[in-house]
Amino acid sequence: MGGVSLNIKLGLDFLFLTPRTSEPQQRCTWLTLEALMVDPTLAEMGKNLNEAMKMLEDNQRKVEEENEKKYARKDIPGPLQGSGQDMVSILQLVQNLMHGEEEEETSQTYRLQNVGEQGHMALLGHSLAAYISVLDRERLRKLTTRILSDTTLWLCRLFRYENGSAYYHEDDREGLLKICRLVIHTRYEDYTIEGFNVLYSKQPVIYISSAARTGLGQALCNQLGLPLSCMCHVPCNTMFGSQHQMDVALLDRVIKDDVESGKLPLLLVANAGTPGAGHTDKLGRLKELCEQYNMWLHVEGVNLATLALGYVSSSVLAATKCDSMTLTLGSWLGLPAVPAVTLYRHEDPSLSLAAGLTSSQPVEKLRALPLWLSLQYLGHDGIVERIKHASQLSQRLLENLKNLDFIKTSVEDELSSPVVVFKFFQEYSNRDQTSHAAQASTIQHPIISSERHVYDTFNQWLGEQLAQLVPASGVDVVELEDEGTCVRFSPLMTSAVLGTEIQDIDQLVDCLKMKIPVLTSTLQLREEFEQEVRRTPGLLYIEDLSWPGLGVVRYNYHSDGKNDDKQEKELEKINTELLKKLNELESDLTFSLGPEFGGQKNCVYIGMVTEDLDVSELVETIAATGREIEENSRLLENMTEVVRKGIQEAQLQLQKANEERLLEEGLLRQIPVVGSVLNWFSPFQASPKGRTFNLTAGSLESTESMYISKAQGTGTTPPPTPTSSLSKQRLPGQKVFKRSLRSSDALSETSSISHCDDLEKMDQRAPALSPGQEQGPLETQKLEEQKEVAKAATTDTEATQSDQPLHDCTEAEEQGSQR
Repeated sequence: MGGVSLNIKLGLDFLFLTPRTSEPQQRCTWLTLEALMVDPTLAEMGKNLNEAMKMLEDNQRKVEEENEKKYARKDIPGPLQGSGQDMVSILQLVQNLMHGEEEEETSQTYRLQNVGEQGHMALLGHSLAAYISVLDRERLRKLTTRILSDTTLWLCRLFRYENGSAYYHEDDREGLLKICRLVIHTRYEDYTIEGFNVLYSKQPVIYISSAARTGLGQALCNQLGLPLSCMCHVPCNTMFGSQHQMDVALLDRVIKDDVESGKLPLLLVANAGTPGAGHTDKLGRLKELCEQYNMWLHVEGVNLATLALGYVSSSVLAATKCDSMTLTLGSWLGLPAVPAVTLYRHEDPSLSLAAGLTSSQPVEKLRALPLWLSLQYLGHDGIVERIKHASQLSQRLLENLKNLDFIKTSVEDELSSPVVVFKFFQEYSNRDQTSHAAQASTIQHPIISSERHVYDTFNQWLGEQLAQLVPASGVDVVELEDEGTCVRFSPLMTSAVLGTEIQDIDQLVDCLKMKIPVLTSTLQLREEFEQEVRRTPGLLYIEDLSWPGLGVVRYNYHSDGKNDDKQEKELEKINTELLKKLNELESDLTFSLGPEFGGQKNCVYIGMVTEDLDVSELVETIAATGREIEENSRLLENMTEVVRKGIQEAQLQLQKANEERLLEEGLLRQIPVVGSVLNWFSPFQASPKGRTFNLTAGSLESTESMYISKAQGTGTTPPPTPTSSLSKQRLPGQKVFKRSLRSSDALSETSSISHCDDLEKMDQRAPALSPGQEQGPLETQKLEEQKEVAKAATTDTEATQSDQPLHDCTEAEEQGSQR
């Protein structure tokens, strides 16, 4: 066994020298490896694994291969080839299946996660486990016993769990399932013989927090074969303490009631870091309660990782006294494909074997091999450093969030909280932006349903934006029962995998600072937008609380006795054209058809806005554009009907004109030969008669006047094309829907003075033209018109000031502007 362990260690040492060396050095390294190792199969296995990882991690493909993949579709299942394939072809197929069609569907480039050398160790463990399983039974037993004992000893010392045993499992719920079976075997002595019949006398009860993982209780009942009545969900605190902690007093009353009703309290599942908010139950009091009723206490949660640090909070430190705990080291340390570990204390090995926590098969003990290799590679200091780094990231973010307005945080311990949950919050009324202490307080009470729905929508959008802008931060959106939708940062679950650094946290805070003004402005202008839309005829406000933006509006089409299908088509056509025209405007707003699923039809969805938005101008533009589209649609529809009737009338008149022409020419002129001779001797002169259709008047007119005057006859003057009434003057570079920096009152009071100043500026700029530049007639005419308007305004102002009292100045200026 010692020779095999030495060979494995040498193989691992040389394996991770090769990625950092050149090709000649790699070949030399492998030759040295094969010379030093007694078993050449280990060297060959390490070499093949190294080449396979290099090929899979190389994500640079040629353009020809990409084009071939688009049309050949190598990922379509096909028959098994009879001659077989080499390793390179198989790994190339695996690479294509891993990347799939991602680069075709989106422009963003996806790469394999950089697992690092400790990740290579975990992957090598699976290959070694397959090779070790072919050893003879005695060597396999000694080797697996050493691996299992070493890993269990290291984990118990690392996480302060003395005299514990370990069970390694792939599914993180499987450890709790085995613990439940162990407790059933312990509390029901005849369970091994009689099975479920012994459960009739006393029904077992498993207690679980309402803040636990979704579906955990149902999964346990399904796997254990117990009815759902055996699962009791304990509510969290409602009056005192954290709203994410189990209510201990209520749990005590529930257990007493179950005991009095003849039930058997079996097991309690507590949390050291709830899945949502990361809060820890009062483990000390829960342990006392479990000892009182002879119950088993099982603890799970992300905060158990902090047991490896030098400073541990008292609430988490109490987990070391529990009966069992589940550790998910893969996400904490960034190790791929390593099993989860359940540490437990039990004195009867036969019951542990009956529950499945231990196995007599040496092959099953090889589950710990990837973790055994990775822990040796990282070492005690490396493991502690990774967990400490994650805790520092959460503290850095929490300190920055305290200095931000309109951000509420929900943390259990501000000094050492591995999970940070925050949300955007702003009161609708009585806003006091100077009271920073009230805004920075923690989340305590839920708001009313409609406002909460709006805040949930806004925080959902905020979390998605932050995750998109700073993907290395690992933030996600979480739904909490009391706080609603929040943004969660749990570096213990993501930082080791994503490689999160302090710079990523600073970038996350900067992005959050940019999004807060947008959220506050949109929230403040939503009500104003709704009022403006309801006051504007032709527009219909659609209330959609799940839309993260200014609001939803629909142009209401006025139907004239049309059926529902035709009216729906016209409504869709007008609102689609309205959306197209709004997107053509040079503005900072986003107009869309709304979400792909669950949105209203035939509506215009307006996204987030800034504080300088002119809501009245926006609503007026939407209404005017909609009216213009509707009038054009009606005009086209009426014109189509008029043209159809005009064509029919023209056909009748032309047929009547042909009959009159036959009567005037006579029958002889219609005979082919006779008619030509008769026309040569006696030509028949007839004035050409035609018809022209006047689209404007919608009537048929004779073409006689056209032939006489060589011009179209005068008809009804066509109506002007409907256009938007908005002609707001803008500053250079100012986009639409933006408020001007100048106030309208100041402009009205100084209108005459500004006209004179503009006139003087134009006179001063006119001689400054170069000799080769001359003013065109159109520019000269415009300049003269502006001078006349300015003179008229000045004359009217002077006249009104001399003839009327001072309080009539405003009325005189309005009369002057109208003239």
